[in-house]
Amino acid sequence: MLIPVVLAGGTGSRLWPLSRAMYPKQFLSLAGEGTMLQETFSRIDGLDINQSIVICNEEHRFIAAEQLRQHNEMPTIILEPFVRNTAPAVALAAIYATKNSEDPILLVLAADHVIENKPVFEAAVQQAIPLADSGKLVTFGIVPTAPETGYGYIKRGMRLEDNISFSVSNFVEKPNIETAEGYIESGEYYWNSGMFMFRASRYLNELAKHRPEVLAACEESMLDLTNDLDFLRVDKSAFERCPVDSIDYAVMEKTQDAVIVPLDAGWNDIGSWSALWDISTKNEEGNAIHGDALVRDCKNSFVYSSDRLVTMVGMENTVVIETKDAILVIAKDQVQNVKEVVSILKEQERVEVSLHREVYRPWGKYDCIDIGHRYQVKRITVDPGERLSIQMHHHRAEHWIVVSGTAKVINGDKELILTENQSTYIPVGAIHGLENPGKIPLEIIEVQSGSYLGEDDIVRLSDQYNRIEIE
Repeated sequence: MLIPVVLAGGTGSRLWPLSRAMYPKQFLSLAGEGTMLQETFSRIDGLDINQSIVICNEEHRFIAAEQLRQHNEMPTIILEPFVRNTAPAVALAAIYATKNSEDPILLVLAADHVIENKPVFEAAVQQAIPLADSGKLVTFGIVPTAPETGYGYIKRGMRLEDNISFSVSNFVEKPNIETAEGYIESGEYYWNSGMFMFRASRYLNELAKHRPEVLAACEESMLDLTNDLDFLRVDKSAFERCPVDSIDYAVMEKTQDAVIVPLDAGWNDIGSWSALWDISTKNEEGNAIHGDALVRDCKNSFVYSSDRLVTMVGMENTVVIETKDAILVIAKDQVQNVKEVVSILKEQERVEVSLHREVYRPWGKYDCIDIGHRYQVKRITVDPGERLSIQMHHHRAEHWIVVSGTAKVINGDKELILTENQSTYIPVGAIHGLENPGKIPLEIIEVQSGSYLGEDDIVRLSDQYNRIEIE
């Protein structure tokens, strides 16, 4: 029995400003028709698999669930209340899988990879199954195409009996360019893909041997597993005590049973803007252009416009990324330093680190159109059949104007039906709610006014999405 485990955590900070903490790269459409999460599931639809498991950060749960629903997927979604890296995430999946199946084989995948050649990927997975079935811990090593310094490497050992795979000699950290060139020339090294296959019990046994404190915390957190709508919640206090560790450090670098299956299928982890440029369609000048952009006398550059016209003249090896509230301009050979920009923005407590101007919610989304002293204007979209929580505010009043669709509104002791160009005023302290009873999206303009306009001035009285925290 083969169970895919899709790791959908992470923030993708090197792809800022498009990827942000509350809407990271795995939920973006960067290299295909679907989002990266959806493309991951498309990649495995030809395999003979059982129920999939998705490990997802708690704050991304509604985004993940909606994208999977759109893709006609219904996996088990286990929520991580804290980011603890890949070793604990895989442990949660393995513990759950062994409780619900008889020691299945787990195929561990990241939700933010690109693999261009699906048949070759499927063939590598099939080659790995007998190895995992025999008790080996398989890692998929990417056949390198260049001396990359942004990837870790794996050195192969002896060729195994199947004449395809190898034992693992050792894992090595991201090298400098001279070392990377030596790795490529030797032909003995592969890029570390972060994809694995093993029996659930074998992983848990190795984790018990090499990182027992990680396993203990994960086992304790799974004792009190609770259902919450489409999700499974682990015990928060127990998981908080779990150490942070990657599957590579915790298990794969220490086990005596690691083997490598080579994979040459057009893999890319989209870890930077230059990586996205690598796989993008380019014009004769080597420019990759996404969105509304006018480029003249430029070479080997990447332009991404999400909202406005971008013009660029006389530039080479340059990356320009435009969003509604932030613009990044950076030399292509400096894109690994985007994380430093994000770190500075975090220190400055800039909201652009975590949120886009357009923010998604389980009921739809809102776009902060304008903000000033004592006022804020939002465009709110409520999906058909969805509703916001019943709530009130201590510091702000709101004025709702319907742009399109039909709104069912609770305003104090009144219940209203509003259509296009109709409006209602909600005083400070009034209990209110908004619902879309129709078949098309409801769009309203919300004008807030008051002494404090923060999102934490929300007192929820009831909520169909079981949201306890402010979201």
